[in-house]
Amino acid sequence: MTTIAPGTDTLTRNALAVLQPGFDGTTAPDWVRRRIDEGLASVALFGRNVVSEDQVTALTAQLRAGREDLLVAIDEESGDVTRLDVRTGSSFPGNHALGAVDDPGLTRAVARELGRRLAACGVTFDWAPSADVNADPDNPVIGVRSFGASPDLVARHTAAWVEGLQSTGVAACTKHFPGHGDTNVDSHHAIPRIDVDADTFYERELPPFRAAIAAGTRAVMSAHILVPALDPDRPGTLSPRILTDMLRGELGYEGLIVTDGIEMRAISGTYGLNRGVVLAIAAGADAICVGGGLCDEDTVLGMRDALVTAVRSGELSEERLADAAARVRDLAAWTAAHRDDARRTDPDPHVGLVAARRALTVTRAGTAAPVTGPVYVARFNPAPNIAVGDETPWGVAAELERLLPGSASGTFTGDGAGAAALAAAGGRRVVAVVRDEHRHAWMRSALDTLLAARPDTVVVEMGLPQAPPRGAPHIATYGAARVCGVAAAEAVLAG
Repeated sequence: MTTIAPGTDTLTRNALAVLQPGFDGTTAPDWVRRRIDEGLASVALFGRNVVSEDQVTALTAQLRAGREDLLVAIDEESGDVTRLDVRTGSSFPGNHALGAVDDPGLTRAVARELGRRLAACGVTFDWAPSADVNADPDNPVIGVRSFGASPDLVARHTAAWVEGLQSTGVAACTKHFPGHGDTNVDSHHAIPRIDVDADTFYERELPPFRAAIAAGTRAVMSAHILVPALDPDRPGTLSPRILTDMLRGELGYEGLIVTDGIEMRAISGTYGLNRGVVLAIAAGADAICVGGGLCDEDTVLGMRDALVTAVRSGELSEERLADAAARVRDLAAWTAAHRDDARRTDPDPHVGLVAARRALTVTRAGTAAPVTGPVYVARFNPAPNIAVGDETPWGVAAELERLLPGSASGTFTGDGAGAAALAAAGGRRVVAVVRDEHRHAWMRSALDTLLAARPDTVVVEMGLPQAPPRGAPHIATYGAARVCGVAAAEAVLAG
């Protein structure tokens, strides 16, 4: 049972209820437990909170000691954006690999197994899937997180992913509404702007969200993007036109609306953190995601107090805040009522690797000899975007070193990376691992250098395979999950 803290009024409890904060550490901090007693209805887990599944299970049990229906959220897309497998790389390929296979049944099965694992750890709310249509291949933040560039393809796989995850009692959160795919700015740093007409936007960006709503998605996450054709003044997260008129009115969505990370610079750097919280709730958001960066008690108290002050001053209606808090509690009740669903789901521990193998595209040029002996794996490492982070290992080196004893590896970046890799390889066959070659001139140059000197170099592309395939052979994995690396290493040996 929830313990109501003495002296905590309904307004303050509602202000806490709409916050979904993160925290530091692998056990439940005292301040988080106190705020749960005072009305906090959700908490969020990030990579810093995860050591193992057993530890996460113990952590969620600690958190629920004060509130049995507490929503425990996580940003677990699988693929490149993983928190549950942050130390090892994901056991499931991400959206772009699933879109490349284009088997909605497989997508549903992958999401179901992911949901089963999350539920077993006590996680009940997943900020996924990404329903963004990857209209701009140079997008610095979406890329392989998208199922693809076709609205129809993205729509059918978004629906399948939502259905698979929610069959385990874990709530899905379809993102980033109204669509983050046609952006060339990362909203972690600034406000992206999409300058297309309304008809184009409706036809390209909205079908996946319509499909998710039809599939019963329990939550939708807003995007910090400016779409002048929809609202020339406010980004999506702060726009009544986008959240209330479009999402609620035109699309008929009745579930929870949660913001993308409110501390992202697109909001906090433009409007201020606490001001952004008030504007988001007033615009129609029901919950505030925070904690990817700011994860301390003072941040939570500042946002709580900003909401209370806004209601008392008349800037934010008490009814709007109460409605938002009720939607959070309704979702918490849904997850509590479906807690046993995952136990009725048969484990499918190999589905992730099966999907990764099916996603591979191998392009062979010439008659290069098969790989039979030790190799040198040269990984060309771009700067990671904030959503992916830099904690999670990626590549094929570990698997090739296991399969081909005597193999070695190194990581290279920037000008001169190709020559440095060539020197480090010595006489060994080179396996060059790249990520979004088409976006990085230095990476293209590095491959030019390697292939000119060693035409038998095997190239493994673990990002968007937009650049023309080259290498002997060229292997596209459509993502950098651990299982994608395993599948690619198998393909290297298969020639």
